[in-house]
Amino acid sequence: MSRSKALQYYIIVRVLLAPLMLLTVTTVVFLLLRATPGDPVDAIIGGRAPESAKEELRAKLGLNLPIWLQYLNYMGKLLQLDLGTSIGSRGQSVWEIIGQYFPATVELAVCSMAIALIVGIGIGVISASRPGSYLDIGGRLFGIITYSLPMFWAGMILQLIFAVQLNWFPLGTRFPTTTPAPHTMTGLYTLDSLLSGNLNQFFTALHYLALPSLTLGLLLSGIFERIVRVNLKQTMKADYVEAARARGIPERKILFSHALKNALIPVITVMGLTFASLLGGAILTEVTFSWPGLANKLYDAINARDYPLIQGVLVFFAAIVVVASIVIDIINAYIDPRIKY
Repeated sequence: MSRSKALQYYIIVRVLLAPLMLLTVTTVVFLLLRATPGDPVDAIIGGRAPESAKEELRAKLGLNLPIWLQYLNYMGKLLQLDLGTSIGSRGQSVWEIIGQYFPATVELAVCSMAIALIVGIGIGVISASRPGSYLDIGGRLFGIITYSLPMFWAGMILQLIFAVQLNWFPLGTRFPTTTPAPHTMTGLYTLDSLLSGNLNQFFTALHYLALPSLTLGLLLSGIFERIVRVNLKQTMKADYVEAARARGIPERKILFSHALKNALIPVITVMGLTFASLLGGAILTEVTFSWPGLANKLYDAINARDYPLIQGVLVFFAAIVVVASIVIDIINAYIDPRIKY
């Protein structure tokens, strides 16, 4: 089988497996929510409410039905792309809540990923280009420390230092309440302010975004630093690199024009896996920094036992991770001829 046909077959298989992965995730989420202790009705209206009111709410939510029937009803709505209606958000549909809060999470995730790539690749290249030096040791320490630090602890420490003690950054929101927010076009305040040509709003939004995105980005950068450092060291020992040195090509040109391109190939693969970590880290980041994103809303829904909102947001996040992993796999398959199918 030729490589092009094998690649087409691989893409078709990955796309066909996506619904199966989503089905598995939705089933696990559904069962885990029903297995958790406590009654969601008590969490909504209180344990001292009349039993008649509780039964009425259970019937409204479908919680009085057998669990297999609840599952079939849930999957039937999901096939129609109906994520349901939130219990604790005044009758808002889950899709409306996602549209309202998800742009803040996207803005945080994109900025954090950009910081993680720039810092991680930069330190990885510097470390690998000076093997055995203090820069190499420092790069390894940076990768280990940032990879192992708990997100919530690092977030609280950075808030204490840079927001409370030094008062360099604000906390608790995306934009000051005393200033009109950018006109919503995409929901991303930094981008909306640029599209409207308001640089003051852009720098204000960037100021509020800086500390949470720097925190999450720096903690994720250790992953890319370790990948780049290890792969670049191995690549610098390859035969074609030795041949380039023998031809008298400058070391800097060998590093950036020959070795680095091949060393960055695994980074693309890791990006897909890191994206899932990014969403998980976004939950801790948004809660720690009171960032008004969808992950923070999910945390509130878990505390309130809002079944439809929890299920809807988790399925939405799962769909994003599945699609991102498929796209990354396909891109990696195209750019790396060594991959076999």
